[in-house]
Amino acid sequence: MLDQFFLYHPRPLADKRWASMSQLPLEDVWFHAADGTRLFGWFLQSSSQAPLFLWCHGNAGNISDRLSDLIRFFRLGFSVFLFDYRGYGKSDGYPSEGGLYKDVLGAYAYITMVRRYPASKVVVFGRSLGAAVAGYLGGQRSLAGVVLESSFPSVEEMARTHYFGLPAHWLIQANFNLLLWVKEIRRPILVIHGDRDRVVPLRLGEQVYRQANRPKYFYKVPGGGHNDMATVGGPKYFNQINNFVMSVTG
Repeated sequence: MLDQFFLYHPRPLADKRWASMSQLPLEDVWFHAADGTRLFGWFLQSSSQAPLFLWCHGNAGNISDRLSDLIRFFRLGFSVFLFDYRGYGKSDGYPSEGGLYKDVLGAYAYITMVRRYPASKVVVFGRSLGAAVAGYLGGQRSLAGVVLESSFPSVEEMARTHYFGLPAHWLIQANFNLLLWVKEIRRPILVIHGDRDRVVPLRLGEQVYRQANRPKYFYKVPGGGHNDMATVGGPKYFNQINNFVMSVTG
């Protein structure tokens, strides 16, 4: 299947002492997707009253590649649940569009039913491909808010952008139609995009923002590319996210 070649680039999670290396109280968590697939993630508990960041990462690597950002969000005072989709890291299975949606539903069930976090304290964050996964969850479950970073409207639109308008999306089964999902979200949305993103041009993030329901907010990161938003954006980037999260979780 060409989806596995074009869309998904998982990497196994190395067997290291990640908690000691990061000096974070990382808790290894095994849980199940909505279809029963066994998944792995890290739970990082802040104070009992802290908002929780449910993190949907992009299409490559695994949760360890997000460790530096995880440290920064934890220092903001958030609890964080960062998990690997099926086929990524230590998680079982093979990635697919429907599978990733089942994965995030399972992650949501874990934090609300096992960890007993109220939905009013949960903000889902999705980056790149993960923005479509986060957007799907936002339309399916109750949340405090949704953060979409480096997002694209659909795989079809990405194919048109990078293949000179040719119907390359016909070769791929998945579509990740975020424009469809954002119509269903009835909670505040923050869309973040870099103005120098060469993978997902700024106009595509703006298209997602236009489709979203109010209340919605757009933050453009000057000089931001596709994978360096936190580094380029610096404190202003984290302040934007912190202000949004605190405003929607009360």
